[in-house]
Amino acid sequence: MPGVMNDSLCQQVGTPRRGVPPGCTWTPQQGVPTKVELPPFRPGCRSSGVLLHVTSLPSPYGVGDVGPAAYAWVDRLHDAGQRWWQALPLGPTGCGNSPYSCLSSFAGNSLLVSPELLIEDGLLSPRDCEIGRSLPKRTVDFEAVTVFKHRLLDQAWRNFDASAGLELRDDFERFCSEQAHWLEDYALFRALKARLRGACVLDWPEELIRRDASALARARHDLADEINESRFGQFLVSRQGERLKNYAHYRGVFLIGDLPFFVSLDSSDVWANPECFQLDANLRPRFVAGVPPDYFSANGQLWGNPVYDWEVLRRSGYRWCIDRLKSLLAHVDLVRLDHFRAFCAAWHVPPTAKTAEPGHWVPGPGAAFFEAVQAELGHLPFIAEDLGIITPDVVALRDEFELPGIRVFQFGFDGNPANPHLPHNCGPNTVAYTGTHDNNTIRGWFESLPEQVRQAARNYVGKAGAGGGEVVWDFIQSVWSSKAGLAIAPLQDVLNLGVEGRMNVPGIANGNWRWRCTEEMLKPSLLERLRDLTISTGRVVGRTSERQTQAALH
Repeated sequence: MPGVMNDSLCQQVGTPRRGVPPGCTWTPQQGVPTKVELPPFRPGCRSSGVLLHVTSLPSPYGVGDVGPAAYAWVDRLHDAGQRWWQALPLGPTGCGNSPYSCLSSFAGNSLLVSPELLIEDGLLSPRDCEIGRSLPKRTVDFEAVTVFKHRLLDQAWRNFDASAGLELRDDFERFCSEQAHWLEDYALFRALKARLRGACVLDWPEELIRRDASALARARHDLADEINESRFGQFLVSRQGERLKNYAHYRGVFLIGDLPFFVSLDSSDVWANPECFQLDANLRPRFVAGVPPDYFSANGQLWGNPVYDWEVLRRSGYRWCIDRLKSLLAHVDLVRLDHFRAFCAAWHVPPTAKTAEPGHWVPGPGAAFFEAVQAELGHLPFIAEDLGIITPDVVALRDEFELPGIRVFQFGFDGNPANPHLPHNCGPNTVAYTGTHDNNTIRGWFESLPEQVRQAARNYVGKAGAGGGEVVWDFIQSVWSSKAGLAIAPLQDVLNLGVEGRMNVPGIANGNWRWRCTEEMLKPSLLERLRDLTISTGRVVGRTSERQTQAALH
């Protein structure tokens, strides 16, 4: 049964501003505006979705992208009765290919550009893309994919520069003008980084690190074509991403994005805005970010990101932070605020430390930040990732602004029946997960548990003696049956995969983020099972929405 929706908290969705994909028709019935429930989730709000990073989609070109495979995935979500698609951060990745360590908070990852859509736009030929079909199907070979996609974008830029139509050229110029507040610095940053063979920004010549005006002017002159090509790549990512968002809305599916709390030291964010961060006279971090020892790591996690100068940001009205949020919200409907507890206090570690253990807590911006965001946006379309060491002030901040917190089934079995992660303890204004991108798959988790804990998990779902492959769907059902306003499972759990489906192991620098699904894995029977579960637990809104649409038409 669909929840009661407050109009002031609902995203209105209408006719797409750009065309729907080839083979799809926009009909009046499908064009009737619909609503999606946004936080806070009130009692009775019930929906569900699937967590799947874009790179994991089964595109034929070595990495998932925002082209036909993404549209097909949206169709599958729609047919399975799912309202939400959650992805990981979509920025251009740096060291380790982690989506949580991006070269910019504003830019998109050019690896996500669809070759098929470039062919449709006349910017590439099918022959240009053929070599990409030989890339691995089950994992992402980031090195090979990067070479392939950059070659395609080089060719697309040459073709655009030589023969682009007036409409496409006008769209490009408009994009560059509207996004100039971040795009100019980012395009120059990427051109310089390429010229300097990928060197970290702190290893650049001193005059470039300190942004000497005459040095930057020379670089803009000498690297003009590279800068324009970088702008063009961002135009393509944005254009294709906007088209995908519109299509998702057309199918009644809405998008959850992910905003890392910290930014990478080696990023255009820090290079262009050093005043926003705690840096020394040589522009090196005075402290770096991490977390103390926790569930994931006995030594804590040493992330190495620079930490913010919140006083400088406060005096600006948090302008840079708000612009960062607005940039993401142009492409998604709801934002998962990673590491929410840092808005209360963050763990600052000396830059010379070998582990995160010798850090200390430093206050964050607190309520003042969310008041500024609410004044600018008019609402707070956020999910608070409130995992880790959560103190009463974090809970108070989350609840003051009625932000839904996160509950993870795998964290529920410590022997305490009041554990908030157990599904029966989830309140309406929560998002309940079987697991996250940082967890093992639920099957891999279950099979790795000590027998006593494994038996407790079996008993919880009433399946004493069952094996890992037998109980995964019972775990999903338990989460779907909770009172949480939103229930989400990673696709790997829907597919009943073991440890081979794990996306990330926190604290391990290499080998993460590579998992992909294939077309063969996406069996219709599994998606039908998900739809049946979603119907039986009252989380399908599609049938009611269709009746409302028909009523609106008549």
